[in-house]
Amino acid sequence: MSQSAEHANIPVRPVFNTLPSYAAGKPPTPVEGLTQYKLSSNENPLGPVPEVARVLAEFATAHRYPDPLSTALRQKLSARLGVDADDIVTGAGSLGALNQILKTFAGVNADGVQDEVIYAWRSFEAYPILVGIMGARSVQVPNLPDGSHDLDAMAAAITDRTRLILVCTPNNPTGPAVTESQIRAFLEKVPAHIPVVIDEAYFEFCAASTVPEGEEAPLNGLDIYRDYENVIILRTFSKAQGLAGLRVGYSISHPQITQHLRVAATPFAVTALAEAAAIASIEHEDAVMERVSHLVSERERVTARLRELGYEFPSTYANFVWLPLGERTGEFVQLMAEHALSVRAFGTEGVRVSIGEVEANDRFLSLCEVFAKGL
Repeated sequence: MSQSAEHANIPVRPVFNTLPSYAAGKPPTPVEGLTQYKLSSNENPLGPVPEVARVLAEFATAHRYPDPLSTALRQKLSARLGVDADDIVTGAGSLGALNQILKTFAGVNADGVQDEVIYAWRSFEAYPILVGIMGARSVQVPNLPDGSHDLDAMAAAITDRTRLILVCTPNNPTGPAVTESQIRAFLEKVPAHIPVVIDEAYFEFCAASTVPEGEEAPLNGLDIYRDYENVIILRTFSKAQGLAGLRVGYSISHPQITQHLRVAATPFAVTALAEAAAIASIEHEDAVMERVSHLVSERERVTARLRELGYEFPSTYANFVWLPLGERTGEFVQLMAEHALSVRAFGTEGVRVSIGEVEANDRFLSLCEVFAKGL
């Protein structure tokens, strides 16, 4: 019998039988008479600013390989952020940059013993997938009841096999952010040889937020990384700048780390088009932040109305809100789908809803009012 007539038994690594699959936010279901809105992927619904759109429209060197070191982008970031360009390593989104970090520090050793990677849970759903593919072991530390990281418990989870710690701030999908005093206290408990990744994919939304009186502002990782040689800052152009489809992000760390991250980096991962768009975003940062401020204003409007309706949920510094609906999660998602809105469900834990266009947010709130009557 020919090979084409039967299914060949082609084995994969055993770990693939244990890994969850990444579930991207689904597009909305078409409903006659209604505009569809996708509130399931934390995308910037406004897209890139016009100046960046022009750069994209005029790009004419797709036939050329990009600079594998993204030199022009790193120099632009260096000037904007006040860090050495050599401290910056680019990647295909912050996810690609994180993958470089995991490849560098975590896996399975020659004796078969797995390295351990500590992170909060629930947090970014790609974490367990990437950690598992590397052959390392995930150590998931439950969030506190308010959806924030339990940093004391994360510190207590450190063992002699811990090789990396991930701190997502603001935390995706729950929304709370870590403060500078909290992270400094945490880092004092972490051995200096263990890298700590500060994942700041939603940093710009923190920067545009008004901090309630009496509360400490969210962390800006750049304020601490110089003081700790084991800290790695992770950022992206996917969210605030609206470049999710172009895949460009970066990490910031010290030379003893960056020298290895560059070896782990996938060559040409950041395209010339993505680099040009990212540079234009930096050059027109004021316009970018105007859009971010609009989304933050919409976030505050949405969360204020949700609280009026009786919903209880964590405070959020990102461009989304987390509703811990438990067993009613599926019912909520179905209601949204029937009205051409897609939101992101996480099993029977809850729903993450991205802040979208004003019209989308209005429809979402109207449906929340309907749903609240059954709470």
